[in-house]
Amino acid sequence: MKEGIHPNYPPSRVVCACGNTFVTRSTKGDLSIDVCGACHPFYTGTQKLIDTAGRVDRFRKRYEKKVAAVAAVAAAKAADAEAKAGPTPDERP
Repeated sequence: MKEGIHPNYPPSRVVCACGNTFVTRSTKGDLSIDVCGACHPFYTGTQKLIDTAGRVDRFRKRYEKKVAAVAAVAAAKAADAEAKAGPTPDERP
């Protein structure tokens, strides 16, 4: 191998969100990760829902707002049409 072309490759500490830490080598230095071998569902055999920033909840909230808005518009149109139609034959004197 050529001399002087390779980056510095020092030991670095990796810290997982679950609290697990270990030492490896990296050109980036110390790392902070979300999932490691100690907490990943594939390695632990347990089911764990990993929802990044609540994407499912944000989608549901957005969809509920849209459904509510469409229902409000439909109700307003129905009320307007009823008002324009005037009294029904049963309501006339």
